[in-house]
Amino acid sequence: MSRDEPEDTTIYLAVVNSEEQYSIWPEERELPVGWSAAGKSGSKAEVLAWIQEVWTDMRPLSLRKKMEEAEALRRSQSD
Repeated sequence: MSRDEPEDTTIYLAVVNSEEQYSIWPEERELPVGWSAAGKSGSKAEVLAWIQEVWTDMRPLSLRKKMEEAEALRRSQSD
């Protein structure tokens, strides 16, 4: 950040969608459709650090479920 740029004092929320994908959103703005607060707010850096800690599997929930189903089917067929 250069000296000419104002400091970002925005408070951000961690938000999550139905696919368990995370993002950040300015606290003062209405949440977009399909997203809900994930329980963390703070500076951009704080919220991004929190997301990095909790979002350990980047695959969408629907893909993880399909892969688990395929693995369960594979195991049942190999028994």
